[in-house]
Amino acid sequence: MATYEYRCPRDGIFPARFPIGRAPAGIRCVTCAAEAVRVFSAPSLRAMPRPLVAALDRAGRSAEAPEVVTRVPGRRGVARPVHPGHARLPRP
Repeated sequence: MATYEYRCPRDGIFPARFPIGRAPAGIRCVTCAAEAVRVFSAPSLRAMPRPLVAALDRAGRSAEAPEVVTRVPGRRGVARPVHPGHARLPRP
């Protein structure tokens, strides 16, 4: 199913879902039942959140040219969050 946009002369643009390639040129408006014509618009290419897109791009780049590191990241200078339950654990 794909989402298509239709323009009503009274209510403006509204979405409608049809199987791909089966969308009619015109349908009735969902609000006023007037004849609405199909309009062509840009697809929703930015539907994913930006942090997810950045992570996917980083993962793709690392497959071709991985980053070189000289030490294990996150070992020094990073304070670990203290959990109250950790105080009750046995110590070595």
